Amino acid sequence: MTALLEVNNIDKFYGQFHAVKNVTFSLEEGEIGCLLGPSGCGKTTLLRTIAGFEDTAAGSIAIANQIVAGQKNVPPEKRNIGMVFQDYALFPHLTVGENIGFGIENLSVDEKNKRIEDLLKTVELDGEGGKYPHELSGGQQQRVALARALAPEPKLLLMDEPFSNLDVALRETLSTEIREILKSRSITALMVTHNQNEAFAMADKVGVLSCGSMQQWDTPHSIYHHPNNPVVAGFVGEGVFIDADITGDYTVKCALGELQSDIKLELESGARTKLLIRPEDVIHDDDSPYGAEIISKTFRGPNILYKLKLDNGEQVLSLVPSHHQHAVGQHIGIYQEVEDLVLFPADSSMNDGEHCPV
Repeated sequence: MTALLEVNNIDKFYGQFHAVKNVTFSLEEGEIGCLLGPSGCGKTTLLRTIAGFEDTAAGSIAIANQIVAGQKNVPPEKRNIGMVFQDYALFPHLTVGENIGFGIENLSVDEKNKRIEDLLKTVELDGEGGKYPHELSGGQQQRVALARALAPEPKLLLMDEPFSNLDVALRETLSTEIREILKSRSITALMVTHNQNEAFAMADKVGVLSCGSMQQWDTPHSIYHHPNNPVVAGFVGEGVFIDADITGDYTVKCALGELQSDIKLELESGARTKLLIRPEDVIHDDDSPYGAEIISKTFRGPNILYKLKLDNGEQVLSLVPSHHQHAVGQHIGIYQEVEDLVLFPADSSMNDGEHCPV
């Protein structure tokens, strides 16, 4: 496959503030990527540099093998991109059909109408072309914004927090539906979000940003199960670090017992490390001889997230079906089911990415 988007060593400053720091990644044709991170990490700034709304201090950006930033700077309207904004940015005085057709004035009337009708069907708004934006729900308006961005048939689609104005249930539904639309049309897309559920639902590749730097660019599965560093481990999913000692080429010992790795560990026997434990790694079992004390609990409908104190005082999380209702202070039986040993240096902290230098 050919890289449709190539971002190489991009830097961006606002005065003395280094907003984007030497970021490199690429998207293959037909792939959907996502820039994921907390507010202020540089993800929207990076998206805006790709769109051409912001200049770059160093590095280059290429779209479909054409340099658009770096050796030369191509204006946004010449980059062959589509853009879906956070607030939809629909024209209130134009109908749905007129909004979709706004950027394709170069087509004949028949071609334009055919493309509008095709896109209305694609986003499941067939027959709604005569309505105005205020007559539609938020989810429908977002579909119109998507259709309008796709109308000029761009090489690359950029989406800036496209679901942030929608309720949680609609976000999950629409993210899945929009992924299916983009995949059906082989559209290459890059989205920005701070919501990891949206990122995992939408993207083939996820880039976790912190303090302007790309911490990891990988598949959602690898981002979650094989985080590169404590910053990624702390931001993606839920989990804690506990102390662990390397006891062999494939084994570590911790407060949850001796754990086995499928691959040879990089550290030598005797080394002290931090081990990432996810809530799904700690299984509740009333018959287990190993126990832990419930410190706190969070009810989540089908599940309860328990914070547990182990015998050595360390704490872990456990996600338990909610029909297992236990009180704070109670001891429950547990066992570990850690399939991926994620180990970091002994002085690691999940808070390493919280405080960014200005």
